[in-house]
Amino acid sequence: MSEPLNEQAFDSLEFRRALSAFVTGVTVVTTVQPDGSPRGFTANSFTSVSLDPPLILVCIAKTASSHALFAATDHFAVSVLAEDQKPVSGVFASRSPDKFAQVAWRARSTGAPVIDGASAAFDCSTHQVVDAGDHIILIGRVVDFFHSNASPLGYCRGAYVHFSLSQEALAATGARTQVGAILEHRDGLLLLETKDGLQLPAGIKLEPETDAGSLRGVLRKLGLAAHLDFIFAVFESGSGPSAGVHVYYRGRVGSGAAAMMDSTIRIVPLPQIPWAELRDDAVRSMLQRYVRERSEDAFGIYVGDSEAGTVQTLAQSR
Repeated sequence: MSEPLNEQAFDSLEFRRALSAFVTGVTVVTTVQPDGSPRGFTANSFTSVSLDPPLILVCIAKTASSHALFAATDHFAVSVLAEDQKPVSGVFASRSPDKFAQVAWRARSTGAPVIDGASAAFDCSTHQVVDAGDHIILIGRVVDFFHSNASPLGYCRGAYVHFSLSQEALAATGARTQVGAILEHRDGLLLLETKDGLQLPAGIKLEPETDAGSLRGVLRKLGLAAHLDFIFAVFESGSGPSAGVHVYYRGRVGSGAAAMMDSTIRIVPLPQIPWAELRDDAVRSMLQRYVRERSEDAFGIYVGDSEAGTVQTLAQSR
């Protein structure tokens, strides 16, 4: 017989702190009560389960006042809050008796409320309820969903986090800042042909669009209506004309914009990027990481300098 394990005393508080190091999204989970009124709460214990069939799950504490209702409901919805919806998160985390009077929402296929302006939402029929310690796991089969271009609201170590970079944060990096974008088109990556070789679109700051020196101004001059998603890299280059702090977003341009693109623009399939034509070593290294992570569907944020740094994973396929 094997010897019993000598388990040390388990520190629940430290366990909670360790779990909080994992960056999550912020959701509002909703359903309809038997009297027809809506009910909901804020949760970050949400994840995908299966693509076929389409399943998601959310965990609910047995001590929660809505535990019994959600354990018995035959339908529910999960709204993934957008970056500007911190107040919505606060409302549904509170004990306010009129939560739904304070936010805009609508019912979708099952009748469960979905929050307006959410980054995404999943309307579900209840697939299974699993008992799991001091929580239940509510598994839903997705019958309807939507998603938008809005950046999601994040949560880590007890605080909200943003995956986009505010104008204030960019301003704090000082005058020697380059703000660029890795933009995907339906047919490949967007690169610019210049006398110094291929480059990514970039400016000395993010906004405003009316400033020709900003990234938004550069994109406007090129005739590009680009959507910027998350920050992909922040690094410092210590020498040469490109010395300073570099911030690069990843984003996309619509496939219908090809006919109106500037003549300096090249759309290159990811496997066919001509690496030798990218003269900036740091940008070349960053793009090589982008192509690798794009193929794995596992993106992270690089923070460091042009030679060394770390990558913090944001999301990974399941």
